[in-house]
Amino acid sequence: MEKLTIVKIGGKVINEEQALDAFLKKFANIEGRKMLVHGGGNIASEWQRKLGIEPKMIEGRRLTDKDTIDIVSMIFSGLNKKIVAKLQGLDIQALGLSGADLNLIKSYKRMNLVIDYGYVGDIESVNDQAFNSLMNLGITPVICALTHDNSGQLLNTNADTIAS
Repeated sequence: MEKLTIVKIGGKVINEEQALDAFLKKFANIEGRKMLVHGGGNIASEWQRKLGIEPKMIEGRRLTDKDTIDIVSMIFSGLNKKIVAKLQGLDIQALGLSGADLNLIKSYKRMNLVIDYGYVGDIESVNDQAFNSLMNLGITPVICALTHDNSGQLLNTNADTIAS
């Protein structure tokens, strides 16, 4: 099996055009099979504030209520397409996805007896067969930090966890 390189990028780089462009040029030059996972929590927080919703964090984890899952879904999806378009400009056949697409990443709602994290997901399984099929076609997956619970609910899932 050919080596797979998985790289994670955060919102601080995504939010700075020059830094993003420099990063994506380096990513494009990685030989072989590769995958990009991205977050964007700081950008989602900016938009929450613009909408008059103060982000709530506990131990670095976002509490994700109904309004917040809608906001992060919109922001992460938009960032995903921005990254895909830039990679296409670098001759990378990128495909923007979330964990809900192609049943790629199933999660379960985080259960904690003390803290209700809301719509936050912890990974249950990864559909490596689907990822491998895409990469065998020469496609570079670009995954945003959303997964699903296999019952129709999107879940906000840590991008570092997805990358690992």
